Amino acid sequence: MTPDLRLQALAWRAAQRPAVVVEVAGTRGSVPREAGTRMLVAAGEVLGTIGGGHLELKAIEAAQRLLARVDEPRQPPEPHELHFALGPSLGQCCGGAVTLRLTPLAADDPARWDTTPPRFRLQLYGAGHVGRAIVRLLEGLPCRVQWIDERAREFPAEPSAPHIERICVDAVEAEVAQAPPGACYLVLTHSHDLDMAITEAVLKRGDFAWLGLIGSATKRARFLRRFEARGIAPAVLARMTCPIGVPGITGKEPEVIAVAAVAQLLQAASAAA
Repeated sequence: MTPDLRLQALAWRAAQRPAVVVEVAGTRGSVPREAGTRMLVAAGEVLGTIGGGHLELKAIEAAQRLLARVDEPRQPPEPHELHFALGPSLGQCCGGAVTLRLTPLAADDPARWDTTPPRFRLQLYGAGHVGRAIVRLLEGLPCRVQWIDERAREFPAEPSAPHIERICVDAVEAEVAQAPPGACYLVLTHSHDLDMAITEAVLKRGDFAWLGLIGSATKRARFLRRFEARGIAPAVLARMTCPIGVPGITGKEPEVIAVAAVAQLLQAASAAA
């Protein structure tokens, strides 16, 4: 569950908007999403996903039937559960079984929902084209991001998701010290000198889960020579990823670079978990 879904549920509940919470209450075998995954269904709007396909279609239909009873004058509908064998009953190839719990939002308390632990904590340096493309991808992921740039005008006018914090400061490299141990770093500013200062600060900390630096193999070689001259250990330098992006994805468009970099970040975060 993304942080946005919980916040949206809280907002809808505060506004007394009729809606139904669809939760994966239990699973057996191979299933699209894990227990605890939630989706919100309101009139004309669905937020979140429990895995798509026929299962999600059936869940939305059931939620809409329940939603139609929410405003009835008699006793409001109680939460109830639905059980699906994905193969025999829905024709899905997963083959497992899922139990869904449907609850009117007015009878639920999103403040008590278990939130998904962040997949990673990231300091993202740079609000240029690539940085903005990366943030658009991260907005839908359960993560915590500090998005840092010294140029306030580079941040888009529209707000980012709540789990993405914008930081505009002059000495951006000083923010490295504020990250928790085991954080990830992605450096892609407008200045090679600034890239170097930030990257050097991360390398000197040494406790990073992943460090990505945008640039070519030539940039990597030049930076490594300077870092070696400043006494940074070869074993630490070997952990710096530059160029960024999973191998095999070609293209220099910001969106392509962003997809390749976020995929690589997810790989690193999964390996560190």
